Amino acid sequence: MLQFVIHYGLHFIFPVLVAYRFYRPDFIKVSVILLAGILIDADHLLAEPIFDPNRCSIGFHLLHSYIAIALYIFLFIWKPTRIIGLALLLHILADTADCLLMG
Repeated sequence: MLQFVIHYGLHFIFPVLVAYRFYRPDFIKVSVILLAGILIDADHLLAEPIFDPNRCSIGFHLLHSYIAIALYIFLFIWKPTRIIGLALLLHILADTADCLLMG
């Protein structure tokens, strides 16, 4: 249960808190963008089974690969795509926490 709360809290609550703290003038817009980071989970549709509660996404799914993560870091560093990169990195952070909690 704790793993579930942490995982989904990082996916849905933490991005809103980050938007509120660092992007207050554009809070709603940035919140939506940061929450849209969940869209990289579309790569789960390519896996068999689509959902496996015992599988770590990091390094397994295409959009959770180490090469993809390097791209997300680049997007975060480059100012015009910073918020998109942040959205993707926050998603990776949530999934990494989930992997660590799996053991």
